[in-house]
Order: sequence, then structure tokens, then C-alpha cells
Amino acid sequence: MKIAVASTNPAKIGAVASALGQLGIQAEIMERAADSGVSAQPFSIEETRNGAINRAHQVLGEFDAAIGLEGGVFELDGQLYLCNWGALVTSGGAEYVAGGAQVPLPAEIAALLRAGEELGPVMDRYAQETGIRHHKGAIGILTAGKLNRVELFSQIVILLFGQWQANSD
Repeated sequence: MKIAVASTNPAKIGAVASALGQLGIQAEIMERAADSGVSAQPFSIEETRNGAINRAHQVLGEFDAAIGLEGGVFELDGQLYLCNWGALVTSGGAEYVAGGAQVPLPAEIAALLRAGEELGPVMDRYAQETGIRHHKGAIGILTAGKLNRVELFSQIVILLFGQWQANSD
């Protein structure tokens, strides 16, 4: 099986590899740059979900399946939350989506995002690190390292493959 990952981000590629390993699925994984077709900083559940779907469809091409993963934020009762979505599309035309953990963002981070900044650079400054989006992600900072971006997206990929397998019988 050949699977495209609609990203060159090491955390997203690592998440797919980890999930497939956990599931015992043998596949050739190829990374492909893809535009989400949404804002650089998705600001709703819908926009984040659509970004994942758009990415997967954009890279499907000659692959058996493609996976798009997208991180974003959304507002609920005046609080800004982190959210993550994934989409898996198949060469047979099937499409599966799944979301991951949602955690509230500190007020100082939320204020910067509402002012138009992107989460990745904001989190780099907040944690005084560089390239957080490529490994631990915001979730790693917000959970004191108990869960990182690879693990979070890996859970989403497992949900995607589980749906695909449940519907392939």
C-alpha cells in the first residue's frame, strides 16, 4: 500500500508512521507538500477540519490513500481552544475524518491569536524554544510534555484507519 502524507512537517509524518506501526499496517509513506486551502491559522473547527480534508484530496494522485492533518483553534464560551483534525481519502473515493484532543489556550496566547498571529510562532516565544510545531507542538507545552504533537496526530490517524477498516469489510 502507498500512502501520501499531505505535509513535510516531521511531526505529521512521524504521526502517520507511528500509527501504522501500532496498527501493524505495512505501507510505503510518502510526504507531499500541500496547501490547506484555509487560513494560515485556522480559527474554527470547520476551517481546521476543511484544511485537513483539502490537504488529503490535494495529494491523493496515484496513491492508495492520502492523509491530511491540520491544527487550529476555535472559540467556545469566550475561551479559545486548540483543536486538531485529520482526513483520510482513498483512491476508491472514500473520505474519513476525525478530530483530536481540545484544550484551552492561556489568555495571553489567545490574545495574540485573536490579534492575527499564528500559533506556531506564538508558542515558540511562549516556551522560549524554536520549531515547536515540528515536534512537541502546542499540546506538548500545554500538557507539560505528557502528550506531544506526534502522539496527538497519531491518535487521529488511528481513528482514520479504524474507520477505513470498519467500512472495508
